[in-house]
Amino acid sequence: MKRIITTLTIAMGIGIGASAQNWAVSTNVVDYASLGTINVQGSAGIARRLTVDASVRVNPWTFHKGDPKKQMQNRHQTYAAGLRYWPWHIYSGWWISGMAQYQEYNRGGIISDETEEGDAFGLSAGGGYSLMVHENINIDFGLYLWTGQKTYVTYACPSCGKIIDKGSRWFVMPNEVRVALQFIF
Repeated sequence: MKRIITTLTIAMGIGIGASAQNWAVSTNVVDYASLGTINVQGSAGIARRLTVDASVRVNPWTFHKGDPKKQMQNRHQTYAAGLRYWPWHIYSGWWISGMAQYQEYNRGGIISDETEEGDAFGLSAGGGYSLMVHENINIDFGLYLWTGQKTYVTYACPSCGKIIDKGSRWFVMPNEVRVALQFIF
């Protein structure tokens, strides 16, 4: 019985050791500059050159609330899931990515007084490079483009409630500039 337990323990240890470096968690520092967007991305290796990724970005902040001349917000909650292809090996070097994404948003008062809120969904594609800094730490650089459909309402100002446009339309826009700190385990 001791021999069986010892053999199983060693086999499990070898199996666990073989799966090392297959998981990663990262946060994009550029998103924090976007009025404090909190974000996290999780990733799992499913093949030598393929990872499955899921991310969440949330920005609940409104600045200068109650002052129509100064109020601004980039509030949103964004959920995405997709795949990354790595030509060399997961978590090292160049990569390309595709994902499906959903966003509920309310942004305005930043460039003009107009505020838009709504829902958007679509597909995002991107590419980048993952720089290995340490055995367990990477800096991940990337750019994404997003296209899809949005349903929206546009208001004349952040707090007046006067509707100037509403509807549904297709869009193509930049989605993410990525400079992320990535921890691999």
